[in-house]
Amino acid sequence: MGWSWGRRAAQTGLEAAIGAQTSEVAARNQGLLSQAAGALGDILQAERPRWFLWLPVFMGLGIALYFSLPAEPSAVSVVALGVMAVSLRLICRHGLAGPLISAALAAMVAGFGLAKLRTERTAAPILERSMRGADVRGIVELIEPRPKRGERITLLVTSIAGIDADKTPKRARIRTMVATPGLKPGDAIRLKAKIGPPSAPSLPGDFDFARAAWYLGIGATGYALAKAEIEPGQSPSQTAATQTYGVRWALFLEGLRQRIGERVVAVLPGERGAIATALITGARGAITEVTNAAFRDSGLFHILSISGLHMVVMAGAAFLGVRRLLALVPFIALNYPVKKWAAACALLAAFSYLNISGSSVATVRSAVMIAIIFLAVLIDRPALAMRNVALAALLILAVMPESLLDAGFQMSFAAVMSLIAVYEVLRARTDMEDRRQISSLRKMATFFGGIVMSTLIASFSVAPLAAYHFHKTQQFAVIANLIAIPVCNIIVMPAGLLTLVAMPLGIEALPLQVMGFGIDIMVWAANAVAAMPGAVGHIPAIPFASLMLMVAGGLWLTLWQTRWRLAGLAVAAAGIVALPFQSHGDILAGRDGALVAVRGDAGALSATPGRHAGFELKRWLENDGDARTPA
Repeated sequence: MGWSWGRRAAQTGLEAAIGAQTSEVAARNQGLLSQAAGALGDILQAERPRWFLWLPVFMGLGIALYFSLPAEPSAVSVVALGVMAVSLRLICRHGLAGPLISAALAAMVAGFGLAKLRTERTAAPILERSMRGADVRGIVELIEPRPKRGERITLLVTSIAGIDADKTPKRARIRTMVATPGLKPGDAIRLKAKIGPPSAPSLPGDFDFARAAWYLGIGATGYALAKAEIEPGQSPSQTAATQTYGVRWALFLEGLRQRIGERVVAVLPGERGAIATALITGARGAITEVTNAAFRDSGLFHILSISGLHMVVMAGAAFLGVRRLLALVPFIALNYPVKKWAAACALLAAFSYLNISGSSVATVRSAVMIAIIFLAVLIDRPALAMRNVALAALLILAVMPESLLDAGFQMSFAAVMSLIAVYEVLRARTDMEDRRQISSLRKMATFFGGIVMSTLIASFSVAPLAAYHFHKTQQFAVIANLIAIPVCNIIVMPAGLLTLVAMPLGIEALPLQVMGFGIDIMVWAANAVAAMPGAVGHIPAIPFASLMLMVAGGLWLTLWQTRWRLAGLAVAAAGIVALPFQSHGDILAGRDGALVAVRGDAGALSATPGRHAGFELKRWLENDGDARTPA
């Protein structure tokens, strides 16, 4: 019994020692967790001014979740998610983690719900089957000239023979091989056409034109079999398709854009006029594919698409011009707030240019940010640049959630956010008080150095998105931008602004000639750089997971300000590590089965010749990073 009692005592002592050690380890771990939580809390508190910047990110996650679903969610499920998000937000009101997590989930649910609401609001009939020789009647909404022949017409459809009214698409986009003389927005026309529903993606995950067409209200596409006929005696203003004020305003703007384009081409015929029209009205349809390819391969294609660069130059020129003119009159300059007057004029100029230029996503984003900046001037408040970007993203995603999937939206925001983040770092480390003492030579070097730096930063930030969407890289974009950007900023866009001012007076010829001179320099730069050996690199498709890691890392790096932002580099690096793990199909079949491609032993595709399959095969080759043409 003594031995048994001793063994029990020893066991009890051992258990007590182990328990004490376990308690000590648990206490130490608890202390470490508390320290980590406290450190994380301190970091989040230090980043408190940047919390707002993540709101559009989580809203975008909700929108992305909506579009990733295999089936359309019901309205009841969306309302239930909203109730859950509100309840969680009301419960988690104390502390730090709870309110932040609940706010992030609420933003995601808001994005999800807004995407669902947008889908339901834009719902319109889609053509159920292909039709050859369809008799289509409608009101011309948009005319886009084609560089070789004909034009592409967007119609507000009034009727399609053989289709019930409740199944008739709201809009149709039809390509005509012969231009109709005198055709203008608002005209009632009739044409025979081969039409069908908007096409599906060429590859899984590729650009989905059918989805984009849904939100534009386009339910049919095709091409005309004969020349369009303008129907005499029709009164478009009395047609049911044009009864809303929004449609009437859009038709008025399209007519105005067409008239501006005609007067531009009258002074600058050919390619110069086509590019000038694109920079003033946003209509790029008349630019030849050769020129488009040169600008794309040289890294200058962003100049042909009206975006932040053009909007800033236009609004900035209006602001500086009005302010300098008012400053010439001492009585006004000394007694009135000329800076605010100039800001108001710049706002008017920005939104006028937005309407004339076609209101693309990039232009809307720039107009919103510029409006915030000039409104801050009007109310004597500082304009916080990154907050402007976040606010612009919130407004655009709230009104047009589908913009999140647009490559232009993604790339424009990625470039702007990266540029502002770098500018914030440089501004914090640079003494800005001695700018007046800087020599002219140094100012010029800073100007061109800024172009080089901006091009490198923008190119680096959009590289993952460009690789994912377009499978190409432009190796000498810095050289092309170094030549073309100063010409665009100093000559082309100011001349474009003067053209718009002079056009009502009928004296637009001189500024247009100046604009044409600058365009010639840009075209020369694009052709010269695009012709350089190795100007374009071809990249095979990258994995979606890799893209998401790089985007997440980029957001973490740009939106935070303290040192923990550097963790974004590690996340982006993980995305780069995952790049080689993309699988490509061995057998590809086209939508209608007429085109089939098989991957050979060397990894290259070989395809059967299919009718009208050139575009689809081109997309397959681009997805492979294959530089061959379909032929």
